[in-house]
Amino acid sequence: MSVIIKEVTNKTALRKFVKFNIELYEGNPYHVPGLISDEIMTLDRDKNPAFDFCEAIYFLAYRNDTIVGRIAGLINHRANEIWKQKYARFGFFDFIDDEEVSKALFNAVEKWAVQKGMNGIQGPLGFTDLDHEGLLIWGFDRVGTMATAYSFPYYQQHLAKLGYVKEQDWQEFQIQIPETVPDKYRRIAEIALRRYGLKVLKFKHTREIWPYARKIFQLVNDAYKPIYGYSELSPRQIEYYIKMYIPLLRLDFITLIARESDDAIVGLGLTLPSLSPALKKAKGTLIPFGWYYLLKALYGKGEVVDLYIMGVLPEYQNKGVNAIIFYDLIPIFNKAGIKYAESNPELEINRKMQSQWEDFDAKHVRTRRAFIKQL
Repeated sequence: MSVIIKEVTNKTALRKFVKFNIELYEGNPYHVPGLISDEIMTLDRDKNPAFDFCEAIYFLAYRNDTIVGRIAGLINHRANEIWKQKYARFGFFDFIDDEEVSKALFNAVEKWAVQKGMNGIQGPLGFTDLDHEGLLIWGFDRVGTMATAYSFPYYQQHLAKLGYVKEQDWQEFQIQIPETVPDKYRRIAEIALRRYGLKVLKFKHTREIWPYARKIFQLVNDAYKPIYGYSELSPRQIEYYIKMYIPLLRLDFITLIARESDDAIVGLGLTLPSLSPALKKAKGTLIPFGWYYLLKALYGKGEVVDLYIMGVLPEYQNKGVNAIIFYDLIPIFNKAGIKYAESNPELEINRKMQSQWEDFDAKHVRTRRAFIKQL
């Protein structure tokens, strides 16, 4: 049977679009499913404030009335303006190992992009850097993190045949948590705290972090602004992410670095116990037991922590602020029984970020790639 492409035009189809990822990878030991409700909210034009400056289209591929693939086409007009380009993005895509299916999906998105006046398409990318980005191209035998997406090895082969080439790579690292803070980091942290008049902020109750919530995401804007594909979070997006993430944080795993003089946030480390095993058990839903698995993972005993968001204001980079973050967190990780940390994807060209692991027992465990095609 030939492949039929259908645009997603209602909530029933959108739910099928989201669930296809979980169905395709059922039984795969390395895939970490997201929560269906969260992904639907991300893709919902009425709920995600990214649609203030983005537009999107979603397609499902059918064969004999069975879903065999999905793909989203996105245009982030703010990013295009910042980076002076006319690119669409592709993302949220999955398909069976069938070239007819992948070709039909990408043809549909490329045709839409051309109709919108775009002259190139890149991805996988989401609406913002807080969405999944990059296609897994190496490290298929490891369970991923909540912040990343797994993919079958054949995806990259299909993309190559469709004319997509490398644009950027990200690398991910597993870092062994030392039993004590390395002397070098201890010295640098103590000097930086004194020299620049900085302090470490810690929290015991969620209400204590709320006054800093907007400052956290503004720092993310400032720190990530020069990074590939980034577009600044709007005030509405910041409020959206505050409501989504702040109540879920484990407070002792959060470190904020502030100036003594005005309480301005200059550095942050937002880390979480790995939720990957819990998400695998939840299978995309909080009902009936998903919420229990996640709470147990968040506050129970585990050996892995995810370095979810790490950032330092540009004017404080290379001044020891990163050392302060690890100076604070390493004893906390040890007390919690954490053995390893998983980094988020780091651009391979970002030597500043990668050099911080040189004094740790760290190994490169996964690589992701953004592809591009001129239209």
